[in-house]
Amino acid sequence: MNRSIYRLALIAIALCIAGLMPFELMAHGVDENTRYFLQNNSGVQFIAFMYIGAKHMVTGYDHLFFLAGVIFFLYKSRDILLYVSMFTLGHSVTLLLGVLWDIQVNAYLIDAIIGLSVVYKGFDNLGGFNRTLGYTPNPKAAVLIFGLFHGFGLATKLQEFQLPQEGLLTNLIAFNLGVEVGQLIALAFILLIISFWRKHPTFKQFSTTTNTLLMSAGFMLMGFQLTGYFIN
Repeated sequence: MNRSIYRLALIAIALCIAGLMPFELMAHGVDENTRYFLQNNSGVQFIAFMYIGAKHMVTGYDHLFFLAGVIFFLYKSRDILLYVSMFTLGHSVTLLLGVLWDIQVNAYLIDAIIGLSVVYKGFDNLGGFNRTLGYTPNPKAAVLIFGLFHGFGLATKLQEFQLPQEGLLTNLIAFNLGVEVGQLIALAFILLIISFWRKHPTFKQFSTTTNTLLMSAGFMLMGFQLTGYFIN
């Protein structure tokens, strides 16, 4: 029975990651309705920007892959809260400053680094640093630093729409709050799956396979973005 459940879970995970690839460019993209709104909005639109932020995070597979890796082996609620807060602090700072100060960063390179963050966390969870270096880099610092890059990834997309200055700070705060709401919703589902599997004897095998798939997804994300960078 456990073997059947395990196989089904692996198939589901593999399909989710494989399904990401054709839509990878949409991980930071927006649909046509959202694009139209962002290009034509004016003044404070708090609820609308909060909704867009939440939707962006829920569909932002690269962010969610990284966060899944971050919380994979965290068992205490306070540890989960601490690491998620470090990530939130990092991406909030660069999201706000990136747009308000108009800091121009190449979107392809930023998204490639975000892909690298997924590879990094999967490799860390597999014990790769301990085996190759003899130690593990500070995980809190890594989450904070990669959080800064994830924030720039969000900022580069908003900068594309040249948002009007009127109400900009309020709208950015609303967008950031929405990102946090979407992040919490997505993490709740991820934690449910991981917590369920911890009760099964196949968890070790499940964790190895899952983190290997995370690394594979991260490499593919990097490949797509670097290809886009050199082509464009």
